[in-house]
Amino acid sequence: MDIPFSILDLAQVVDGGDPAQSFQNSLTLAQKAEALGYHRVWYAEHHNIAGVASSATSVLIAHIAANTKTIRVGSGGIMLPNHAPLLIAEQFGTLATLHPGRIDLGLGRAPGGDMGVIRALRRDFEHAGKNFPNDVEELIGFLSDRDTAPSPHNVRAIPGEGTNVPVWILGSSLFGAQLAARLGLPYAFASHFAPGDLLQAADIYRRDFIPSAHLDKPYFMMACNVFTADSDEEAHYHFTSLLQAMIGMLTNRRGLTPRPTKNLEIPPQVHAQLESMIQISAVGCVDTVAARLGLLCERLKPDELIMTKSFHDQKARLRSLELTMDVREKMKALGSAA
Repeated sequence: MDIPFSILDLAQVVDGGDPAQSFQNSLTLAQKAEALGYHRVWYAEHHNIAGVASSATSVLIAHIAANTKTIRVGSGGIMLPNHAPLLIAEQFGTLATLHPGRIDLGLGRAPGGDMGVIRALRRDFEHAGKNFPNDVEELIGFLSDRDTAPSPHNVRAIPGEGTNVPVWILGSSLFGAQLAARLGLPYAFASHFAPGDLLQAADIYRRDFIPSAHLDKPYFMMACNVFTADSDEEAHYHFTSLLQAMIGMLTNRRGLTPRPTKNLEIPPQVHAQLESMIQISAVGCVDTVAARLGLLCERLKPDELIMTKSFHDQKARLRSLELTMDVREKMKALGSAA
């Protein structure tokens, strides 16, 4: 079993830290991921969340791409209803011109924040959300070669036109699967926190996929929380940082990425929902994580895994990055022996 491993970095702001430290940690992570052979690193657009520093996603991508050499860098994702397609085409066209062959553009249709964020963005989000499929196609048109796609509104994205930046559809529902299949685009599922429709979405995407100029067959990427450590006990200890953050989401008490704890108490009223959210997780030593990821891959057959590592401790996160590549080698060996 040999599939690419990638990283979804939420540019988390940890308890005791600040955004400046978050950006340095993200750069160190990306550089180490590149050295270890990870395929890509993505950043997600979120707003008004104290624990996430990637709100100006394209700016952060520019910083990471300028300080790495080979790893693909992109958005997981840009929340397109927050933006005019022309502006995103220009931003990512600029990135692709500066860093040819390394930029990805993942698109989502959520706002990346609450109603206050929507008002602050001055967007008619209901209309923009409904228009998402058309906006995706318009954006692709701006990025395409002029002789193969007419410029939307007779306007050209400069830079952008002709860069053909790879566009991905992201989602956690069946809508994104259907759209990615219809447009013949790669599809990434946010199963690291919303796995409910994962199986059905993957099936729909593969069943209904229409080959396109972008892709001749389906390409499905699955997101997974991966906490690898030198022992199962240590991994589960660090995993409590993510569990606490998710409990904060469920109880409307968001904050900075918490320090791990050995005495985590899960409120009974959120226990079932929390268990549902963390289904697509692999936590433990190399052998434990390899077995868990092997089962997930056997069942869902993703073309690529993109992993979140929401550690509070940066040293432990970097160690997890190393050990997870040992997991990949073990999975390859087990696949060869099968």
